[in-house]
Amino acid sequence: MPAGDPPLTLRDLAGIKVTQLRGVGQRIAEQLLAVEISTVLDLIQHYPRRYLDRTRQAQIAELLVGDEAWVLGTVRSAKTRKLRGRRTLTNVVIGDGTGKLTLTFFNQHWRERQLKEGLELFVHGKLTLFRGERQMTSPVVDLIGDQPGKIVPVYPQSEKVGLTTSDLAGFIRSALERSRVRGFDDPVPGEVLDRFDFVDREAALYGIHLPESMAEMQEARRRLVFDELFRVQLELVRRKARIERRMSGVAHDMSGELVDRFHARLPFALTDAQRRVNAEIAHDLAVEYPMHRLLQGDVGSGKTVVAVTALLTAVEGGYQGAFMAPTEVLAEQHYLSVSDMLGDLSVPDPTSLLGDRPLRVELLTNSVGAAARRQVLDDLIVGQVDIVIGTHALIQEKVQYQSLGMVVIDEQHRFGVEQRAALRDKGESVGVPDVLVMTATPIPRTAAMTVYGDLDVSVLDEMPPGRSPIITSWAEGPIAESEVWETVRNEVAQGRQAYVVCPLIEESAVIEVHSVEDTYLELQSGELSGLRVGLLHGRVSPAEKEATMAHFRAGTIDVLVATTVIEVGVDVPNATVMVVFDADRFGIAQLHQLRGRVGRGEHQGLCYLLGDPSTNDGEARIEALVASTDGFELAEVDLELRGEGTIMGERQKGRNDLRLASLRRDKEWVSLAREVATGIIAQDPELTDHPELGVEVDLILGDNEAEFLMKS
Repeated sequence: MPAGDPPLTLRDLAGIKVTQLRGVGQRIAEQLLAVEISTVLDLIQHYPRRYLDRTRQAQIAELLVGDEAWVLGTVRSAKTRKLRGRRTLTNVVIGDGTGKLTLTFFNQHWRERQLKEGLELFVHGKLTLFRGERQMTSPVVDLIGDQPGKIVPVYPQSEKVGLTTSDLAGFIRSALERSRVRGFDDPVPGEVLDRFDFVDREAALYGIHLPESMAEMQEARRRLVFDELFRVQLELVRRKARIERRMSGVAHDMSGELVDRFHARLPFALTDAQRRVNAEIAHDLAVEYPMHRLLQGDVGSGKTVVAVTALLTAVEGGYQGAFMAPTEVLAEQHYLSVSDMLGDLSVPDPTSLLGDRPLRVELLTNSVGAAARRQVLDDLIVGQVDIVIGTHALIQEKVQYQSLGMVVIDEQHRFGVEQRAALRDKGESVGVPDVLVMTATPIPRTAAMTVYGDLDVSVLDEMPPGRSPIITSWAEGPIAESEVWETVRNEVAQGRQAYVVCPLIEESAVIEVHSVEDTYLELQSGELSGLRVGLLHGRVSPAEKEATMAHFRAGTIDVLVATTVIEVGVDVPNATVMVVFDADRFGIAQLHQLRGRVGRGEHQGLCYLLGDPSTNDGEARIEALVASTDGFELAEVDLELRGEGTIMGERQKGRNDLRLASLRRDKEWVSLAREVATGIIAQDPELTDHPELGVEVDLILGDNEAEFLMKS
């Protein structure tokens, strides 16, 4: 690469195939391709997973039994012998000049070929004694080869294709050395680098791959983490700004009294959190571009009141509101609770003789009878229905609105972006309607900034006064379980009701969990005999489902045995007990949702988790639910246990936007990257004054990845 050429951009590096590096022929290129490395950019973004600090690793002689440590050693011998039942045992002896250690591997006979005499390796495990010999069983093994330096990068290796960390380090070192003449372009503005005291990109790339010290590596990581999060936020903020520029929305009149009338008739005062979120929404509704806002709120935090407030703002200005739920059970539930909340509320109407007119709310699902459905459809077209509540039926072609101005969508993750877009399109006669998306599945705010790309985020982080936290217990063993059923019977005897939740509908030979149908029959004839027990699951017909829920709401069913169909939104204030079978099979968010179905009235809510977890994670999930009733705190625990995958969703193969950054570890950088990106896009909406930054965002994210983020 001749001197005098401009510094290398990421686009330049993406255009250089790895075969241009010394030592990378066709066979090695194929091995690299197997781990999704085809260009020099892929190679230098293949970051170490950890580092061997040669100044700090343990020496074999100083290890005590029970110690867990990293040890650097050289292979002295490797032998495999056969055990009974076609099993094998491979013993590898290593030494470091202070002592020797035996590594034992069961059914990994290939280790004998891999760990040749004289090979230097880095192992991690727990020291034990076996027949007086010091050993580690099934340790983690990194082959580091003859890499120089005090700090040795350890790369993700692929034994399948025969790539070692030593191979990868060599190729990366070669790529960096060949780039040194031209250096690396740094498109991040100087004032941003100064603000956070970042090293430049060249120093960051050398510091992450060839650090002289762990402190240098940390500074490099800090800078590269910011770059990754900054690119994602630039794209999200840019696309959000485009939506706001291109879409003509509804500027609602905020001066009316309908919302005040509604709040005055509520039997409770709004929480500070509800007032704060109402103000955030009111600000969005007053401007002419469409609102796209996510409302996060724990179970019972009062999201419905906030949603109805927004719908009434639209109604007062002469627009219609739509409230969309993911299931018919939930749509009907919302219809009943919203109708009850609104009561006989009237809408100020200067054209009416009395100065008011009745507020009209209707339900529209596939279960509504044909005649009633036709009437609702006809009245929607002429504007005689103010608020319509329903399922995906609200976006079918035959449903037309006179002036749809406000849309509320409950449980965002249940809808695809296409459904949201179709609902928005229904309002195009008056402008794109404002959209409020609600979820009772809290995710950490910084993660929400990344996942819900086209949505601003509001959080209800306060519970209404007087609502007691649900008492959650882990019922381990038959004695504890029998006490659970005794509690259920006692609660029913006092006129209250209970849910029993199971993970499967039918018995599975593969997973030994309680099927809902078998559990229903067992409880009916056993622990709950004499009680009125109902059954509800996804394969029950809509009519049966509605009838069962109606009976449960009316109190003619004492205990409802169900699958997670009751997870979200079902509201029966008289239900006080939730029993969950095989609780370790559920995710934290799902268990928290289920628990939120009880204790919604005046009596204390109780939740019993039954299960014998076979994994540490299963046990940790149950313990987290017992320890906390705070959905946001639980969301953080969930992230720790399950990783970003739960938040970022199913990404396309080879995603390359977050290779180093973590939404858990680096959450403060998500906020800062968003703040910087917002400032730049406000001044330079299409990055025309920052051309290399724009090219980099397009290169790294690409249209597909960016679209995915916007659709999350």
